[in-house]
Amino acid sequence: MYRPHPFSWVPADGQRHATTDPKPRHGYHGVVVRTLCLKEVTVDNSDIGWLWPTCPSCNTGAHELAGVPEAGEDAE
Repeated sequence: MYRPHPFSWVPADGQRHATTDPKPRHGYHGVVVRTLCLKEVTVDNSDIGWLWPTCPSCNTGAHELAGVPEAGEDAE
C-alpha cells in the first residue's frame, strides 16, 4: 500500500496521532497501534476523530521522519 511518508495519521484517545505501524488492508479503525509519542491506542476512525487536535509529540516526530521543519521553525 502506497504511503508517501513512513507514518500515517490516526485519530485515537482524543487526538490525532501518527504511527509507523503497517496499515491493515481494511484500515486502522478499531486496531491498536503504537504511536510516535510511544502510546498504544485504539484507532477511532470516526468523522469527529479527524477534528481532534494533533498530538504535539507525534507532530514533531512526523516532521522529523518527513524531513520537513515544523511551522515557525527557522531553517538552519
